[in-house]
Amino acid sequence: VQLQASGGGLVQPGGSLRLSCAASGRIFDIRNMGWYRQAPGKHRELVAFITTTTRTQSATYVDSVKGRFTISRDNARNLVFLQMNSLKVEDTAVYYCNADLRVDSSWSFATYWGQGTLVTVSS
Repeated sequence: VQLQASGGGLVQPGGSLRLSCAASGRIFDIRNMGWYRQAPGKHRELVAFITTTTRTQSATYVDSVKGRFTISRDNARNLVFLQMNSLKVEDTAVYYCNADLRVDSSWSFATYWGQGTLVTVSS
């Protein structure tokens, strides 16, 4: 199983970026998909995650990005996106995607991580 994140880059304060993450390989099902970030000298923190069941889908955000970031998911293609608007300098970090998934129906869920994509917000 691999998670491949993309979409990072340099943007001015107030600008927007859209991150994408694709999960590939032997995947039976995915429970949660999410985004974390790690700024220089800081611990990795949760940004947002999205949970999909057979009947519902729900998203959770860290307070600092509420109203500015939107997480979404394409279940058919095992993709997760993070639309980031009104970006601030303090959003600068390496962004990592992750997924809680099973490779077989008889296996337990395990967490997999992508390689990270750098987002730099600067004028």
